Amino acid sequence: MLNIGKMDRRVTIERETETVKPSGSVVKTWVSVATVWAEVLQQTASEFFTGYGEAETGTVIFRVRYRPGITSADRVTYDSTAYGLKEIKELGRREALELRGEALKS
Repeated sequence: MLNIGKMDRRVTIERETETVKPSGSVVKTWVSVATVWAEVLQQTASEFFTGYGEAETGTVIFRVRYRPGITSADRVTYDSTAYGLKEIKELGRREALELRGEALKS
């Protein structure tokens, strides 16, 4: 069950778009799709262990109200950090989405 009271962080869902300049060159930019309230869940260090040792990834789970059309090609920006979406899981019957993001390197 979704607890709306825990959704106390603002995150922005962004989608990459391509724009063709008059010169013919293509420019890729990230455009805001929506700014929504989210519950941010940090994973514990034990969840980062792999077969070869500890992984150095910044994985975060964002729980947001259900929103159609979000794909793993999108990204979430939170606290000045962009997170590429690795997994999207529907909670309940279109009640919420769990977006598992991994911090992108600048």
